[in-house]
Amino acid sequence: MTEAAALLAAGLADAARLFLLAAGLTLVFGVCRIANFAHGSLYMLGAYLGYALLTRLPGTGLGFACGAGLVGLGLAAAGAGLERALLRRLRGSPPLLQLLLTYGLALVVTDLLQHLAGAEELTLPRPAWMRGALSWGGLRLPHTELLDIGLALAVGGALALLLGRTPFGRRLRAARERPDLLAALGIDPAPLFTAVLALGGGLAGLAGVLALPEGSAHLGMDIEAVTEAFAVVVVGGLGRLDGAAAASLLFGLLEAAGVVFFPEATRALPFLIMAGALLLRPGGLLGEEEREQERISPLAPPGRDADLAWVLGLLLAAAAPLLFGRYGLEMASEAMLALLFAMSLHLVMGIGGMPSFGHAAWFGLGAYGAALCARGLPLSFPAGLAFPLALAAGAALAGAAAFFIGGLAAGLEGVYLAMFTLAWTEILAAGAAAAAFTGGDDGILGLRPPPFFRTPAHFYWLTLALGGGGALVLREVMLSPFGYTLRALRDAPERSAAVGVDRRRVRLAAFTLAGAAAGLAGAIYAFLKASVFPDYFDLDRSVEALLMVLLGGGGTWGGPMLGAALYTLLADLLLAATDHWRLFFGLLLIGLVLLAPDGVGGLLRRVPLLRFLPRQRGGG
Repeated sequence: MTEAAALLAAGLADAARLFLLAAGLTLVFGVCRIANFAHGSLYMLGAYLGYALLTRLPGTGLGFACGAGLVGLGLAAAGAGLERALLRRLRGSPPLLQLLLTYGLALVVTDLLQHLAGAEELTLPRPAWMRGALSWGGLRLPHTELLDIGLALAVGGALALLLGRTPFGRRLRAARERPDLLAALGIDPAPLFTAVLALGGGLAGLAGVLALPEGSAHLGMDIEAVTEAFAVVVVGGLGRLDGAAAASLLFGLLEAAGVVFFPEATRALPFLIMAGALLLRPGGLLGEEEREQERISPLAPPGRDADLAWVLGLLLAAAAPLLFGRYGLEMASEAMLALLFAMSLHLVMGIGGMPSFGHAAWFGLGAYGAALCARGLPLSFPAGLAFPLALAAGAALAGAAAFFIGGLAAGLEGVYLAMFTLAWTEILAAGAAAAAFTGGDDGILGLRPPPFFRTPAHFYWLTLALGGGGALVLREVMLSPFGYTLRALRDAPERSAAVGVDRRRVRLAAFTLAGAAAGLAGAIYAFLKASVFPDYFDLDRSVEALLMVLLGGGGTWGGPMLGAALYTLLADLLLAATDHWRLFFGLLLIGLVLLAPDGVGGLLRRVPLLRFLPRQRGGG
């Protein structure tokens, strides 16, 4: 009984910390409809600022309270400044642009923190009052857990009163549920949104301070925090504070139990919960599913000039071995694989209207499928057949997984679909890191193509044929009757259903094809790098695919091609030129979203002589 009570107390403390982190994001995401990826950065800033203050203040309860309060106020000001300076300009824009901008901001914050505080973890020495515990009935409750639970209850109660009993709360509910009513009353929602971002920033900073006694301030904690916070928001229901509390409690208790009974599944457990909850109740525990879709004008037929641009681009790419050495050819190979990866995402997201935050799942499965196939073949197997068989195995594994997961997600739309794909990507990453047959965190090393393809030029031509050729095949699929049917399901789902289009079958076919194409890119990449690691599933890789599509211009036929080339070139140049590549790349992304939201392709469209990137009909 004592062990069960201790487990319950640990679960409640975990739930309390998670609620403090997710409560602010619940309001920001639910009320303002802002996909604030930088919420994790505010949390990380709270931890670093908390360390800086608490190591200088007296190690008493009053000193801790003063430090936490100052951090909360400082991050509240930062949240308000973020809304007024950047996010206000994107109000009403697609969530993916908001994601892109806030991801760029997260890169800037990470780089600045690394420059100012270094890359080492900062651990806060526990003062004497935190080392004690309350003993009650044979149960020992550490003071840190009591502090977390007490603060979460206080914050939850204060937010409930604020939202339920004040004019501010009523206006917030109206902004979320009936924005037309606010407009009719002549109320400007801008100050409300600023206040919500300030409140979210303050809560994120407070959560960062509370992470110090149980852990440390370290780079990378922002990504861990924001993915779990988004999981809580989606499982609880968009904008539902009570839903966030219920989801935090569920996550905290199950994670505490998982640490004891299933320690190897601890990383995947929150995402297993999220995937299961979305399947059983797509709108969240206490929310309602939102099926309103963005209506995107269909792409105009590309015409001969676009066809000529693709052919000319591939012909110029074929001449790369005459112009570049080993390093240049490796970068060109990465660009070809990035093109295939970006085009596969464009098929489901740009053409099919199915957003995905987990496209790296298919890339990683393709890499692991190829590596495991190559490693598992007997030595007597003909070397000339082993390599193509491994590539085919990687693409087939990724396509089969996409078919399975796409079938499960058939009823999900919008952010719910995006978070469902993210959940499965994290589950697969946890499995790859834990399983013995995948090599765990050490990965699989020593992958080598046949001798003929070990020459840089020969391997590059292989990536050109499979990567560039595969991207061209996907483009033709988008221009086929199947592609037009997929766009009809995106833009006019009711009319498509009325004329007998099988929505599930068409979308599942697109999902499977995109998964197989991304898996092929991952399989080739595994041999290019001669290794496979669990970080192939990382959220950063999924975001890279989004960046490539949006960088080039999601509303153009040549956008993914241009975006893949630019992203690969910029990433390599910045990595080679400076240690502060995150800072420069983040600033570039922020500038691009604010100044050219339709991507570089949109900028080129404004040049009269460049017509190979046609506009979407009707704007967009």
